Amino acid sequence: MRFDATSTTKEARLPRAHFPGAVKQRAYRFDGLGNYSTKEWDLAEANGSGNGGEFYWYHVELPKGNQKLAVSAQYLIDVLCPPLKLNDILTLVSNGPFCGHVDGALVFRVNSPGPAESNFTLRLAARVTVNSVVTVSLGRVPRLGFSPTGRSLLSEIPSVGGDGEKGGSGSIVIPEHVLEFLLTMNHSEEADNPVPNTVSNLVVHIIDTHVDHVQDIATKLEMELDSVELELDKGGSSLKKQMLDDRRFPKMHLNLQHLVQVVSHGEQVFLRVKEKCATKSWFASEDIVALEELIGRLRRLKENLGFITNRVTAVQAGLDSWQSEQINRKLYYLSFLSMIFLPLSIVTGIFGMNVGGVPWTNQRDPELKDGFINVMIVCAVILFLLLFCFGFPSLYTRNLVLLPLKRKFCLDTIIKEENFGTPRKDFFGIFRCKKIMGPLNQQLEVCSKDRKIV
Repeated sequence: MRFDATSTTKEARLPRAHFPGAVKQRAYRFDGLGNYSTKEWDLAEANGSGNGGEFYWYHVELPKGNQKLAVSAQYLIDVLCPPLKLNDILTLVSNGPFCGHVDGALVFRVNSPGPAESNFTLRLAARVTVNSVVTVSLGRVPRLGFSPTGRSLLSEIPSVGGDGEKGGSGSIVIPEHVLEFLLTMNHSEEADNPVPNTVSNLVVHIIDTHVDHVQDIATKLEMELDSVELELDKGGSSLKKQMLDDRRFPKMHLNLQHLVQVVSHGEQVFLRVKEKCATKSWFASEDIVALEELIGRLRRLKENLGFITNRVTAVQAGLDSWQSEQINRKLYYLSFLSMIFLPLSIVTGIFGMNVGGVPWTNQRDPELKDGFINVMIVCAVILFLLLFCFGFPSLYTRNLVLLPLKRKFCLDTIIKEENFGTPRKDFFGIFRCKKIMGPLNQQLEVCSKDRKIV
């Protein structure tokens, strides 16, 4: 059961020399008995031995913006140094998965590369010692912090009714938009977080909220895909054209790949965290089991993301097929128009020739009276030759097929004369043959003339 040591939770903000107010800071003190309280931002206590079962948690929330990774590192240097060193800062802020010991502390991160302002770029890093945990996240992670809550909406008895109505028997009417918002979250913001009693409980809580955050993003993406599929079923050609122009599904597919990368990083890192924590005396065995369950959730989530990716690919393939049908239909209309105007073009081309003897004209010059007939004979001969070539393609493809065979036969004969053995059986003979390809080209010409192969 949760017990609040303080009536309010305040974000501890200390004046900083270079970036005041750039990041959000929260510091908690846990007494090991299920109680917690907020405290001032003092990292010196993190390196102490602690009083009894007390331990501390320091969380830094980096802003989601278009800043470079070096700027984020400067933010952490301004907040965490001293007592942390540059090696600690670089380990926490770098991209990619990592799990290892740095200066005696267990450090792990699941920082995915990508633009910081994207909703599919998730970054979480933690530095764990015996009596303290320092975490860094990009943006806000739902349910990560602790705060006293009053009467929760989840503890109310719901009823069905219109907006603004009051239910009977002490029940409360939940509007539809509130239900839709709650259904998109794996855990509600108002859910009561159990206060950790040990550092291992706190580590499990941090990883658990990260997995919930990824699950929420995947759920929202799946619900968005459901609504888009419903719109496509009801919509017409204008909606499909708009989705193709907006590249809706390629963008969704790219976001899915970012999310799959986040899940893969988490599965890889948290497995190593479990292995390293299993060797720690202060890490409880039940928390090891909880880590195994979280890793199993990530694996199932990865499979679900694969199914969603297949759905996106299928919908995109349907849109591409529809677009191809539209293009083919337009080409059919164009071909129909060409069929109408092609005879007219032939007639105008024939009777527009600048030669003598054109029928239905007043050209009476005896020297030019056969010009039209001669041109038509030349056109007929050309047409006959083209039809003959297309009708009997074996006449010109036979030489193209036989030429490589003739060249190979001539090359084999030359190799035999050079005492390299039979090329089909002697591998080293072929290898030596490749080394003398330059001189063999000249011998090939001589062989072709003497033996009349080509």
